[in-house]
Amino acid sequence: MIWSSNTMTSREAIARLHDNGNLVVIDRNNEVIWQSFDHPTDTLLPSMKLGRSYLWNKEWHLSSWKSSQDPAPGEFTYGVDTTGYPNTKIRQGTLVKFRDGPWRNNQFDGFTESRMDVSVTYNVVIDEGEVSFAYNVENSSILSRTSVNSSGHLESWAWVDDGRGWQLVLSLPSGICDQYNTCNAYGTCTSVNKLVQQNCTCLDEKRFVPKNQEVWDTADWSDGCIRRTPLDCGSDGFVNYTCLKLPDTENTLLYMNMSLDECATRCRNNCSCMAYANPDPSRMICVLWFNDLLDIQVLPQGSDGLDIFIRMASSELDDQSNIKREKEGANIILILLVTFMGVLFIGLIITTWLCYARRKRDHAAPTRKGEMLDASKDEDMEQPLFSFSTIANATANFSINNKLGEGGFGPVYKGTLEEGQEIAVKRLSKNSSQGLEEFKNEVICISRLQHRNLVKILGCCVEGDEKLLIYEYMPNKSLDSFIFDKTQRALLDWSKLFNIIKGIARGLVYLHHDSRLRIIHRDLKAGNILLDQDMNPKISDFGLARSFGGNEIQANTNRVVGTYGYMSPEYAQEGLFSIKSDVFSFGVLVLEIVSGKRNRGFFTSEYEHNFIEYVWSMYNEGRSMELIDSSYLELSCNPREVIRSIHVGLLCVQHNAKDRPNMSSVILMLGGEGELPQPKHPSFFMEKQLPVANFFSSTYTGVATNITGIYAR
Repeated sequence: MIWSSNTMTSREAIARLHDNGNLVVIDRNNEVIWQSFDHPTDTLLPSMKLGRSYLWNKEWHLSSWKSSQDPAPGEFTYGVDTTGYPNTKIRQGTLVKFRDGPWRNNQFDGFTESRMDVSVTYNVVIDEGEVSFAYNVENSSILSRTSVNSSGHLESWAWVDDGRGWQLVLSLPSGICDQYNTCNAYGTCTSVNKLVQQNCTCLDEKRFVPKNQEVWDTADWSDGCIRRTPLDCGSDGFVNYTCLKLPDTENTLLYMNMSLDECATRCRNNCSCMAYANPDPSRMICVLWFNDLLDIQVLPQGSDGLDIFIRMASSELDDQSNIKREKEGANIILILLVTFMGVLFIGLIITTWLCYARRKRDHAAPTRKGEMLDASKDEDMEQPLFSFSTIANATANFSINNKLGEGGFGPVYKGTLEEGQEIAVKRLSKNSSQGLEEFKNEVICISRLQHRNLVKILGCCVEGDEKLLIYEYMPNKSLDSFIFDKTQRALLDWSKLFNIIKGIARGLVYLHHDSRLRIIHRDLKAGNILLDQDMNPKISDFGLARSFGGNEIQANTNRVVGTYGYMSPEYAQEGLFSIKSDVFSFGVLVLEIVSGKRNRGFFTSEYEHNFIEYVWSMYNEGRSMELIDSSYLELSCNPREVIRSIHVGLLCVQHNAKDRPNMSSVILMLGGEGELPQPKHPSFFMEKQLPVANFFSSTYTGVATNITGIYAR
């Protein structure tokens, strides 16, 4: 054997050249074994795809020739950037040289010039399985091809039968202003001489100014522009800019089936959101920008430019709005001045009466069987108390539109306080299996904890039957919504996933070793890891946590609580918990993050048992890298870090608690270079019937559901 294509072989294969230029190899069942369209070189033909298939782990992009005479791969590529809303880009190595506008309406936005007289339609696919586009020429008698040449230009050609042969109909970039990001942040380019000279201006010279005016005046536009007035989240508004080539959508967030009004609300409620737009008016799509807006271009009126709404300080909004606000403010001041003296006198009387009534009510009201918590008198309750009316107003009276989700505790709602602060409100359900004990436990426990990888509690509310916990709002919700969803997981490269793993580990080190009391979480899982705007993980939901003092390291309970699949064997079987219980849960979570697979409901025809056994078998066979979700991570992952993470995860899920490392050691293992100890046999009981004959459960439903109310007989 001298050379092999490393493709599958068949004795009954047929090679067929289709009319569209695709060379296809099929078997006797007409199943495609191989096709040339899956392996593009420098040329794109009609119906040939560019983009990425997540289902088949394929990427389609063009590569230039090294020179016009040398077909070896050159330094230029043309492909799809799928890290946000799709853009197609020409790159020289890793450097972007040209960017098409975001896809819309089955065509492209952002071409500054088009001499194409051939009618072309585009087939755009954006879903969880594939992000791709292909083009077709409506007149089937016309031959067309598009290629990226050795000098980095994208050229479209059409064959003319009058003897002229191939004719160039479009070449991009077509001028100096088509070069990627020539004017940097919030700058826009105007061609003085199309190929040689340019002039950069700020997008809106009333609201934006050069970041470095002195350098800008020398025609060095590399620093770009900044807002004239800094943002103030609580009072910011949005200004609509029209007829633009939309900014680069790399690292944006995409929401399908979302109206523009809903998109505006989502952006307004996130102080890090810099702009929002719908790049495809024919569909309900929302794209949010979180960084400076790059590669903007103002297009001529009547062109295919789009609208974008950019966040501005309140003083920079439309003059008419400012005048209206000034009039409203003047009217309010006038009313206050006229009524002040009368209100002052009446207010003193009312205040005195209310204080008397409140004091009388507090002394007279009975406690209802221990269910009413007098938080104001509890020395352990260190958090501010909110009134129920304040939280009801913040959540639009707990509107279903503000509901973020629901757990064993009850529903969670998004809210905005009067001063503009976004909050998440956990409302204890009257039918919840968790009660006052868990509520008070979470307030007392988390109020004493301060760490960047723990969610911050802002306060609580206890009025009548209502018990509410108020947290900082996490715009990216929980980790499980990313790692188990193909579309969302595509937004995370390996470096982000590895940082999430290390962040969770740092949070556990604080709980186990560095906080005032040693805290055992007892319900660590992907759904209880929240992600902030920068995708930093924060451990949440401390309702089931237990604290130790002094030299205590473990305890026993008659009530086993937690989530099936994440509980350590000694805890599930004997009710014995310690910091090693959390270590076990962390190990399961690491293996889920790396593989993108849930530990519950996992099934493979090759291994008849469960997720942990599958990982263990792959590790022992030396196939750990096959566990990684290659559809998303193959191009960005660090194999050493991946294999090390899997190894550490298996060390954490060892059956014997004494064999598991503590979280301080886990931190060193993840970041170190040294050799790791070999993991021993893990526990495989999670997907099987729990071998616990002396326990019964009063509540159990569904997959990855909290187990509560389990008592020893």
